[in-house]
Amino acid sequence: MGRYKKILVAFDGSESSRNALLQAFRLANDEECWITVATVVPAYDGDLDLTGVTDIHAALRRTGEEILSRANGIAKKENALIKTVLEEGESSERLVALAESENCGIIVMGRRGTSRFERSLIGSVAARVIGHSGKDVLVVPSDTVIGWKNILLATDGSKYSHVATDKAIDFAKSYGGELMAISIVDVPAEFYAEAPKAVEDMTHKAKEFVADVKKKAEASGITATKFVGEGDAYKVITDLAKKEKADVIFMGSHGRTGLKKLLMGSVTEKVIGYASCPVLVVKV
Repeated sequence: MGRYKKILVAFDGSESSRNALLQAFRLANDEECWITVATVVPAYDGDLDLTGVTDIHAALRRTGEEILSRANGIAKKENALIKTVLEEGESSERLVALAESENCGIIVMGRRGTSRFERSLIGSVAARVIGHSGKDVLVVPSDTVIGWKNILLATDGSKYSHVATDKAIDFAKSYGGELMAISIVDVPAEFYAEAPKAVEDMTHKAKEFVADVKKKAEASGITATKFVGEGDAYKVITDLAKKEKADVIFMGSHGRTGLKKLLMGSVTEKVIGYASCPVLVVKV
């Protein structure tokens, strides 16, 4: 325990952000850490014209304050202590900057519904925060509960995966959980006919990746199961998470990937968009 000293929760008053806040309370209780709840309102640059509103800046701030009052109400009901912060500007930029200035170790965000549009993170606040923050990011779908008993770790053998592996094992050890490790061979169908040796080599490497995780987990006294899948990586991961009733998916990521990679349909983005459980993006 004690991996995170401070948690930043993005709260906009929606049901998904409400659930994210509730799950942050669970995490804070488990980790014995502090919570900062942030609401971001647009910065008024003087170009907006709203009929009947004489002080638009004040109106925007009032809206933000009303949203934060809801967060305070939820916290009071849950007997939780929070610090609230109202920011002005572009949401992802302010959240990334606030996580730095508040020295938060993790940012918790909600994910809205299950429609194709809502699943897409392209251009969303979550995608931008993940792309530009050096902090871990926990994305919580609506109507899900965070847990650490059944952890699914996606690994590709990279240094980013190694860091995620260490954190997944640490959580499993702290909370009496078990670990599932999966690595995926994701190649075009024609590869199987045109480059069978290459596919065979990739499959061998994938087996080595999960075997290494299993060995490391068992050395820490953690029960681990290994899987090697074939096909679209995000679909294999999310399907396995659903089938095995994973509480959370761990994935490693470079500290600040920038947005370009996320906007080009990365595995991480798609897993977050389609997973039926929370996803913890572990930063290096």
